[in-house]
Amino acid sequence: MQHTDNMDTFTYLGALDIGGTKLAATVADASGPLARVAAPTARSGSERAVGEQAIELLEQACAVAHIDPGRIGKVGVSSCGPFIKDESGIVLVTPNLCGGLVGGSDLPNDWTRIPLEAVLRERFADVVIRNDCVAALIGERSFGALQGEDDCVYVTWSTGIGFGLCVNGHVLLGKHGNAGHAGHMLLDPSSDAQCGCGNFGDVEALTSGRNIGRGSGQNAATIFTAARQGEGAERALVQQAAQWFGRALYNLAATLDTRAFAIGGSVWLHHGDWLKPLAQKEIESRLPAVTSGVTIKTAALGSFVADIGALCLVLPPEWRHAWHQSRPWQALAS
Repeated sequence: MQHTDNMDTFTYLGALDIGGTKLAATVADASGPLARVAAPTARSGSERAVGEQAIELLEQACAVAHIDPGRIGKVGVSSCGPFIKDESGIVLVTPNLCGGLVGGSDLPNDWTRIPLEAVLRERFADVVIRNDCVAALIGERSFGALQGEDDCVYVTWSTGIGFGLCVNGHVLLGKHGNAGHAGHMLLDPSSDAQCGCGNFGDVEALTSGRNIGRGSGQNAATIFTAARQGEGAERALVQQAAQWFGRALYNLAATLDTRAFAIGGSVWLHHGDWLKPLAQKEIESRLPAVTSGVTIKTAALGSFVADIGALCLVLPPEWRHAWHQSRPWQALAS
């Protein structure tokens, strides 16, 4: 491909996937992703540390791809939340990263906010930031399991629980970009299971990988593997989690009149094959006028759904057809 120095032309795109444990940076051109680098998300230093790390990783990705970082035209960002907006743009106020937000946090910082957009715009003029599940929803609607769906929800079941919502073809954002934080819907406020946000008995407290093993002293991977093998206590614990998860999906189906769920995240990608019937039953057993025909699909973009979602936030329309044909994101796996 011949590139031009005219900065009105999309030459390269940058993408950031910012999570509570990992930060990944990808650079791409019209042919697809060129390089991706990742590192544990910064948790110490000043409140600028995450934004500065994101810039550094984008520059590293450019070095791997042998391109000049100054030729990145736009940067799409898929980030954990919640967000607030102020005069500087989008600010992260996530308890997964900000140690000053939650009493007794084991995070090695006292941050109460992360000025993400302000720091990124010091280096890149055009930055689009969305909640990670909103970005994933856009990725799955563009290239994955939700193509052609106007009434749909992307869900992640992983360390946390999150949602991206689409109604009548409109992706829902909300006043600060936090639409989809339905992982904090209260299901059982009498429960002693506590979420990182402080709630007791919300969806994330009852089902997430971070919380499900908290009372047993085992990590989530051990619990889910034992449950798959049919071991008693672990099987019962995970089945209950899947039922709570399915009830959350039912609540959204009833609220949004949705047609399809695409589910990703490490828990689902490893165990969705046997958890799906449990979740599906919780949807289908209630209010058939609304829930009949609602489907659950596995996210087609797999573990790179947030990276591709971030790219989709800034992807030029003229690139889409070629990407549909070649599916270039598959190169990220190698």
